[in-house]
Parts: sequence; structure tokens; C-alpha cells
Amino acid sequence: MDKTFQNIELSFLKIEDYQELKEAMISAYSSMPDAYWREHHIQSLLNKFPEGQIVVKVNGEIAGCALSIMVKSRGFKEQHTFRQITGNYTFNTHSSSGDLLYGIEVFIKEEFRGMRIGRRMYDYRKDLCERLNLKGIVFGGRIPNYYKYADQFSPKEYIEKVRLKEVHDPVLNFQISNDFHPVSILKGYLEGDAASNEFAVLLRWDNIYYEAPSKSAAITKTVVRLGIVQWQMRSYNGLQELLLNAEYFIDALSGYKSDFALFPEFFNAPLMAEFNHLSEPEAIRKLAEFTPDIVEEFSHLAVAYNINIIAGSMPEVVDDKLYNVGYLCKRDGKIDRYEKLHATPDEKKVWAMNGGTKLQTFDTDCGKIGILICYDVEFPELPRLLADEGMDILFVPFLTDTQNGYSRVRHCAQARAIENECYVAIAGSVGNLPNVHNMDIQYAQSMVFTPCDFQFPTNGIKAEATPNTEMIVIADVDLDLLTELHNVGSVKNLKDRRTDIFSLKKN
Repeated sequence: MDKTFQNIELSFLKIEDYQELKEAMISAYSSMPDAYWREHHIQSLLNKFPEGQIVVKVNGEIAGCALSIMVKSRGFKEQHTFRQITGNYTFNTHSSSGDLLYGIEVFIKEEFRGMRIGRRMYDYRKDLCERLNLKGIVFGGRIPNYYKYADQFSPKEYIEKVRLKEVHDPVLNFQISNDFHPVSILKGYLEGDAASNEFAVLLRWDNIYYEAPSKSAAITKTVVRLGIVQWQMRSYNGLQELLLNAEYFIDALSGYKSDFALFPEFFNAPLMAEFNHLSEPEAIRKLAEFTPDIVEEFSHLAVAYNINIIAGSMPEVVDDKLYNVGYLCKRDGKIDRYEKLHATPDEKKVWAMNGGTKLQTFDTDCGKIGILICYDVEFPELPRLLADEGMDILFVPFLTDTQNGYSRVRHCAQARAIENECYVAIAGSVGNLPNVHNMDIQYAQSMVFTPCDFQFPTNGIKAEATPNTEMIVIADVDLDLLTELHNVGSVKNLKDRRTDIFSLKKN
């Protein structure tokens, strides 16, 4: 081919293009005489759905064309013929309120094949589908090489052979490579298609960004702003002074329009200073007496500052047993409770702390979240169970005294982001508490982790605090990027799991 291709343009089809379009179709379907649309057909499509009709021109010459209608999924029948889906070629089946894009036609002139023109047209259809908030794209795909194998394989067997690349089919191979998946076999689909023995494959591409119409006025955000408090341990003159300091950070994060404020594990530990004359188990039980008042105040602040507050963790006594728990105080006034499931050896030995039993995700106005306290993030089964429930963001309030303890939390949290295809935010405390037993020193570097793929930072770190310095970290995370990763990522950790050889479930 000696042509020099200087200009490739995708544009809307116009009725003025018809004569050239006709000649291009006759050329593309040389094996199927009279397989071209008449002018009144094209005019009808342009009247009903102009956005769905496109051409690609190379140096001003029509090289390919794609025609579409919209249909309603509720009345859509998988088993149909081309004549039926087009309303006997009248296109009366088109519905302006449809939620599926149906591909009527795609062709490329032979001399322009191999230039990825088909991919351009399918990318346009996908973009149109997303822009119109349609569920997906469907169409009957020809299998033009089937006639060579009809005496050897059924259509179903032929499709499987093509999928396994044991047989080549130029049309079906192309559709599969463009993320369309076979749904069913259509018998007698296109009259006169001898090469396909009049069989076709119903193919579908799902719009992962589709949002079903809602009757609720509530809006779930897709770009979420995370606010992390890297908390300085210091002496306080009572609960009210500590709460004033907490409100300062909440106010600051709210001022930057953060959707969440994440506090560290045991951020209220400085209040144990007045009980330092008691044994460690007695002192932390006295600290637990502050928990109800802190939760009540944080819930008030969440509503007042219009921010969801993850109140780190605090000790709580239930039926005379000591637990490490936290509260999610939502900006709509609702409160959820979460528990640390794995008490550390030190927590058990020094404080007689018990592990909790409740593991769950939480629905928020910014998607579904999970919360695991410190040591829990080092057990990969827990975040995986939350991921199976649809978790988008995992929050990890933590407290570590040494750098090696911090490294365990940090590296495990980053691994959880990659393997569960989610965002992970960790928040810790810094500084010293010389007047509180078992809480002498703290080390932290709070961070926001992402998966590692083209949509995200190459090192998987969205934002990070300065180590061992009191500060806040603010980062925006895009939940739509997670949806994209789940479906078209370089790797798909969740989808590629070998559930045929292992499984994970809650008791």
C-alpha cells in the first residue's frame, strides 16, 4: 500500500456523505451483494440518533463507518435477528430513553484495515455510552470464518476455539480484544451471511461507570478528600483541653473541605497521666470512662463541621471486659462502632485487653469504607473480607513506639492497597508521654497508599507526612479509578484469584 496517510479524522456522519458511504460499503462487503444501506435508512438513523452515526475519514476519504441505535434493556431479548432488532430496517426499535447502545453496523474498507480505525470507532462508542450513562454496548457479531469449520465444530465450540486462539476469526478476535464478551449464539441472525452460516455471537461491553437513576437526593462522591491527623502526644489539663485540640484539627480539615478526618489509635492516651499512680490495667480502665463523652463530642463536631470523623480508637469496657474500639461519626449524625480484633501481645500482657469479634464495612456518602485498628492490618485476611464487601477506602488508625513497629504497619498497609485494589490511609501519633506508663515514646509517618498501576503514583504513595512531626495530611482519591482498575487494570488481583482452589469467608 503506497498511500501516505496524513490525516485521520473521526466525525459525525452527514447525509451528504451518502454516495461515498454507499461505495465504501459495497467495497467492504464485496462477498455480500446489495449489502449496503439505502439513503432513506441513513436519513432515518440521522433523524433519530445523530450522535450514534460516525465515520472515519483518511485524507478526506471514508475509510470506515459505525451506526448505532439505543434500546431498552427491560424489553431486550437476547435471541433476536438483525431484522427484528432494527424493526424490519425502519429503526423504530430505537428509543431515546434506552439504556443500551446497540451496534447496527461497523465496517472498514479493506485498504484501510490494520490502521486501528475500528478501535477508534469502538472507543467513540464506549465514550458515548459513558457520556449518556448507558448500561453498555451490545450487538450481533458476525463469525465470517465459521464456514471453514462448520462441519467440525458447533458455533459454541467455534467461539471457544477462537477464544483459545486455536482458530482465527478476524471479527470475533477483534471484538474480544476490545473487551467485548460473548453472551449467546444468535441463529439466523443476518440473512445472506453465508460465511457465518447466518450465525452470529451476541457480544456485550459493560459500562463500569453506569449509575442507575436514583429517587434519592443523596449524592455519593467519586472524588474523596481524605484528611489525616498526625497527632502530637502532649500533656493536657483534662478532657476539655484535649477536645479543643481535636476540634482545631477538625476545623482545619473542614476548612479544606475534607470528607474524612482520621485520628490515630489511643489519641486520648495523655489523659491517663492523672491515673499514673494506679497500675496499668487500672489506669486504662479509668481512661475508658472518657470514651462516651469523646464520642458524643466528636459526633457533634462531625455535624457542625460537615465532615466524617474516624475517632481513632479508645478503650471501652463492656461486661467488665476491656476492648480497644473506635467510632465513625458521620456528618449526618449517625454513629458506627468498630473493634480491634487482634490485641497485641503487649496489650494483652500489660492491660489485659481483649480482641473484638465484629468485622464489617460501613456505607458513607463517599462510598464503602473499612476501618482496621493498627495490628489488624497485619492480617491480610481481614482487608480481603472487607474488599469482598466492596470496600473502596481502608482507614488504619495506629500507635507504634519504635520504627520497626511502624514499618510493620506501614508495609502491611501498602500491601493491602495493592492486593485489594483500594486506597489505604494510616494515621499515627508522635511525641513522648513521660508521665504515662507503657506509653513513653511514639513514632509515626502517616500516609495515603494507592494501588500500583498507570492511574496511580508509580510508588503507590499518594501523600505522606513528615516523620515524627505534628501535622495534617490532605489527599484526594478518585473512586472511579478503582472501578477502572478492577476491570481493565494491568493486573486484576481480585478477579484473578484462584477461587477454584481456595476460599475465604467469615465465620
